[in-house]
Amino acid sequence: MFKKILIANRGEIACRVIKTARKMGIKTVAIYSDADAQAMHVQMADEAVHIGPSPANQSYIVIDKVMAAIKETGAEAVHPGYGFLSENAKFAEALEAAGVAFIGPPKGAIEKMGDKITSKKIAQEAEVSTVPGHMGLIEDAEEAVKISKEIGYPVMIKASAGGGGKGMRIAWNDDEAREGFQSSKNEAANSFGDDRIFIEKFVTQPRHIEIQVLADAHGNCIYLGERECSIQRRQQKVIEEAPSPFLDEATRKAMGEQSCALAQAVGYTSAGTVEFIVDGDRNFYFLEMNTRLQVEHPVTELITGVDLVEQMIRVAYGEKLKLAQKDIKLNGWAMESRLYAEDPYRGFLPSIGRLTRYRPPAEKANDTRAVRNDTGVYEGGEISMFYDPMIAKLCSWGPTRAEAIEHMRVALDSFEVEGIGHNLPFCAAVMDHPKFVSGNITTAFIEEEYPEGFQGVDLPQETLARIASSAAAMHRVAEIRRARISGTMDNHRRKVGKDWVVTLQGERFEVTIKADKKGATVKHADGTKHRVSSNWTPGDSLAKLKVDGEKLVLKVDKISGGFRMRHRGADLKVHVRTPRQAELASLMLEKVAPDTSKLLLCPMPGLIVKVDVEVGDEVEDGQALCTVEAMKMENILRAERKGKVSKINAAAGDNLAVDDIIMEFE
Repeated sequence: MFKKILIANRGEIACRVIKTARKMGIKTVAIYSDADAQAMHVQMADEAVHIGPSPANQSYIVIDKVMAAIKETGAEAVHPGYGFLSENAKFAEALEAAGVAFIGPPKGAIEKMGDKITSKKIAQEAEVSTVPGHMGLIEDAEEAVKISKEIGYPVMIKASAGGGGKGMRIAWNDDEAREGFQSSKNEAANSFGDDRIFIEKFVTQPRHIEIQVLADAHGNCIYLGERECSIQRRQQKVIEEAPSPFLDEATRKAMGEQSCALAQAVGYTSAGTVEFIVDGDRNFYFLEMNTRLQVEHPVTELITGVDLVEQMIRVAYGEKLKLAQKDIKLNGWAMESRLYAEDPYRGFLPSIGRLTRYRPPAEKANDTRAVRNDTGVYEGGEISMFYDPMIAKLCSWGPTRAEAIEHMRVALDSFEVEGIGHNLPFCAAVMDHPKFVSGNITTAFIEEEYPEGFQGVDLPQETLARIASSAAAMHRVAEIRRARISGTMDNHRRKVGKDWVVTLQGERFEVTIKADKKGATVKHADGTKHRVSSNWTPGDSLAKLKVDGEKLVLKVDKISGGFRMRHRGADLKVHVRTPRQAELASLMLEKVAPDTSKLLLCPMPGLIVKVDVEVGDEVEDGQALCTVEAMKMENILRAERKGKVSKINAAAGDNLAVDDIIMEFE
């Protein structure tokens, strides 16, 4: 077996590979840029080599720098993770020339299947059903518009070397095709060093389902079931699960066998994924093959018990697969929520900064429940603007889909992240959404169910009553502690009453508390009672309670007169007051937010790529004003209404912070 491998990647996937390498007794080498000098993967590896400045196109995707690190450390093999150089045939060729094993497929398979245009042609030649599209290269935006018209809108504009939603746009008309082509081309060049673009028909109402394959160099190939990846935003997966709630055994078998046949047709070895669009009648159409480990591979590992990274390493070493197709059994159900440094309350725009608090739920595994968190960050670390915004993958497993969802709900509620905007509230909201729970989902789920973006969750009355009861009991505990402070003046001792008024989410609950050593009984004005028990003490940021015998997990921060509580995607200001305090509070004026309607504010920390207007221009509703780049994604900022530009405060090349003023209007 290899004695030392280099991981040509960063973040959670580098940490993931290191864990398996350790288990196998293999030493590891990390590479890092300026921005990653203190990164977790650098700390975990046995050795680490600095390879350049922070931008990926000056460090992680520069083949010569990675090859120099291999030579310096004497690594015998390289695991590329996903993204960066993982599907770069030139990198595989350079490794082969240097006598270094590539923990991935042969360069010929990468060339044939890693390139989306080439892979589509091969699939068509192999009589695999594919989505209509233009497979040739596209020279400019006008040609893109012409081709889009011929295919018929809507169309998908894709980077040939793309992945992870980068270099991808949906266009519904000529203007969007023109804009989308240029943005996709720019993103592709920045992310992959390859700006080739192709266009295909965008199939409405599809499911995105993919098959995991595993092949060795001895002619063996197996499939390890499927993954449902339909919960996507901007073609970027957010929630994945395995198996799919939609497939039957016959369709699964057909898709798996076709995937293996395609892999063997190109001499594929290692782990790979064949992606399909599946329609409502379970007809499936080949999209592409990812010639690498997928981001969402943990859900397959959880339902099969197979360590895919270990199998990749063994195949690269020349070993035969010890698993046959008959050995692959799908056990239970697994969910994955991707934790992104994106603020759902600001249109999911990238968020960077320091993780002032990062406490994932405890990982565990037994016959009834599993929680797993693949991550590459730590409390106190920095989230950089230079890389993908995904910082962790939270996974759950249960014997059934309903149990896996419930375990995920509790895990999301227990995940503490502070210091940056993040999408945990959104993931929690999806887990509770009736349509998701039913399994009746398509790739349009987020677009259809959250057409105005994510504004938080309105919890049902029953849940609010349970939280109000918990808040009252917790407030009473804090009041008792404050009442016990020594050294108070005579006649100034704090008295803790039994009657309280709790307000949250616009609701008012009048309660009376009767406490004992085991907890508190909270009686509401309508006569209902809730029994609350917990070990929470003031200062704890996570409250794990039982209300009427059922588990309730709340993230808790102290605010004046109560708490900030977060639960199931809802962010609540909960005030607990005496009846007199509540009476006075009702008379207070509400603070009005400042008027920013005549300003274009930078919605995220980022780089101004271009400004599309000048002072004095009349702009229309929806007109592009400027483009901001952050975390490898270009974001076009548009006018929300008609107006006239009176002042421009930023120019191309400027780095701006959140809410910096880009331009002003009359």
